[in-house]
Amino acid sequence: MRLITSLIGIAGLSFAILAVAQEQQTASPAPEEKPSTTVEQATAPSPETTTTAKAPEQTPAQQKEKPAAPAANQKRPVAAKAPSSPATAPSKNMSVEATLKNNENRWEASYGAHDSSVAQSFVANDFAGVYWDGRVMNKSAVISEIKKDKDTYKSAVNERLAVHTYGPSVAVVIGTAHEKGTTKDGKPFDRAFRFTDTWMQRGGQWQCVASHVMKIKG
Repeated sequence: MRLITSLIGIAGLSFAILAVAQEQQTASPAPEEKPSTTVEQATAPSPETTTTAKAPEQTPAQQKEKPAAPAANQKRPVAAKAPSSPATAPSKNMSVEATLKNNENRWEASYGAHDSSVAQSFVANDFAGVYWDGRVMNKSAVISEIKKDKDTYKSAVNERLAVHTYGPSVAVVIGTAHEKGTTKDGKPFDRAFRFTDTWMQRGGQWQCVASHVMKIKG
């Protein structure tokens, strides 16, 4: 009987051990499921961060670019208003006056620079003029005077130019040329000339066809 009871006790212990082992096995998977939930929670916020990152990148850039285009378009018409400000509506008379005054100023300045190319361009081939000392001059004589001049000029400018037009292609310019400097001998000079130049437009270019010069100072 003792053997039977001992065997029964041993069998009961084995069953108890098996039951405890089963309980441990069933209890062990429980903590394995917990990390899976934590992984799911960690991965869940990632799409939210991507969506929140995309939203601010698109909206501010588009909002800034759209107003920039009309701003540039608004500035361009402002620059286009500039030509309407000067009083250049009477283009014929004003353009002739401005052109001939510019020609006279360049011609006078060429004497101070000893540059005969300006006279070569402005003086007509059939030019006829009277020099300040009474000599009658043609184009070649005018250019020769510029080349022979050995004076050193401090200034050579025109004063009080007046343009009188006679039709679309003929104009007369009356003015005063004022020159200062030293002669080739080193003597200072301060002289002025009153001149009357007749200009004619030929082939789209204004040329001086006649001139009269008179010394009024120096």
